[in-house]
Amino acid sequence: MIELVFVIVILGILATVAVPRILATREDAKISTEVANLATCIQDLGSKYIADGNITDVNASSSACKQIRCFTLTATADGNLTIKNISGGAYCAQVHVLAGSKDLNGTHSFGGSHIVY
Repeated sequence: MIELVFVIVILGILATVAVPRILATREDAKISTEVANLATCIQDLGSKYIADGNITDVNASSSACKQIRCFTLTATADGNLTIKNISGGAYCAQVHVLAGSKDLNGTHSFGGSHIVY
């Protein structure tokens, strides 16, 4: 009977350690997905600009662009894409840090006078 009590206590201790780590892993995966969607959106919009010569509707260009929640994307006719942060709590704050470390924030130029050959 004593062994059973020890097993239950050990399982309880393991559960208190494991559950927060599992939940943190899920949140990290969501953050990585958001940043990956932003990178894919930037690439898709660049390809669209090269193919069509303009970016008319940012959200219609890519399914990845439709899934972005922590940024606003603004495109201009001459091929510039500006990405700005949206405040959205701790989740978006972590997404902004990761996106900043990958140089995804700011303005991306796909054409116009900003391109140097």
